[in-house]
Amino acid sequence: MKKKIKSKISTSIKNRKINVFFLFLFFAFIILIFTKLSKEYTNTVAFNINKTNVPQESIILNDSSAILNITLKTHGFKWLTYYFNKPKVTIDFTKDVTKIDSTFVWSKSKAYLLASTQFGKQVELLNISPDTLIFRFDANLVKKIPVVFNSNIKFSSGFDIAESYKITPDSIEVIGPHVLASQISNIETELVEMEDVKSDINKVIKLSLPENNNDLKFSNKTINLTANVEKFTEGTLKVPVSIKNGPKNKTLKYFPKTVNVVYYTSLKNFKTIGANDFKIECDFSKITSNQSFLLPELTKFPETVKHAKISQQNIEFIIIE
Repeated sequence: MKKKIKSKISTSIKNRKINVFFLFLFFAFIILIFTKLSKEYTNTVAFNINKTNVPQESIILNDSSAILNITLKTHGFKWLTYYFNKPKVTIDFTKDVTKIDSTFVWSKSKAYLLASTQFGKQVELLNISPDTLIFRFDANLVKKIPVVFNSNIKFSSGFDIAESYKITPDSIEVIGPHVLASQISNIETELVEMEDVKSDINKVIKLSLPENNNDLKFSNKTINLTANVEKFTEGTLKVPVSIKNGPKNKTLKYFPKTVNVVYYTSLKNFKTIGANDFKIECDFSKITSNQSFLLPELTKFPETVKHAKISQQNIEFIIIE
């Protein structure tokens, strides 16, 4: 029993010695780090450009220079902040650049004047490369373009949309350099594919915006698609045939006088549609020599009708002197 107690005491003392050793080792490491970070070092770092106060009527093109390699001398603590946070240099377009033709030009002489405000008193600015930055710009253009609905929607048998698809908004604004924005005439939606549709449609659809073109901005990235889906049915009506541009001072006899029109409409509107809502005409001036028949054309049908067609292809006629 006594041996076990002595063993435990001995192990505890050893563990304490090890803990104290590691504690002193940790403090020694911390002191070493602080010593290193307190020293001054010279290094070159790539700085991104933060552009401020760019004139509203101008847009800086993305192919403009956007990096400055700056050589600095400062203590390790400052370098530590540069490594953890991507450093930036601010260029104020109201006072740091010169406008030449279609470019804004910045020179490093401006940066030396602003060294104290950009980097602080504990940082010594040694060199900047390149000496000059050139920012190409173009005039901003705001252009309204229509949205083109791109779809492959299939309905269940006997179902269809009562009216046309409604997209909101039906047009958007593109904002960007005139040379780019002027080339865009419309914007398509992503392809909408639906099968066996038999209920109303209400969906948010993405627009197919141009890829890899950060110089352009669009007022919308999505549109809302809605459509009323109803039960549809087919109907048939006898509609009178009329002749226009008939021969002068002659009598034209034709047959048949009426033809069947097959139409497709919603069940809700079926009973409101009559023969007077349709008009079928044959234009006598369109016939060729030795032609013994007229071609009937459906020149009028109700807006509530989805599809309509004439069952009779030819109208026979004779001319009586």
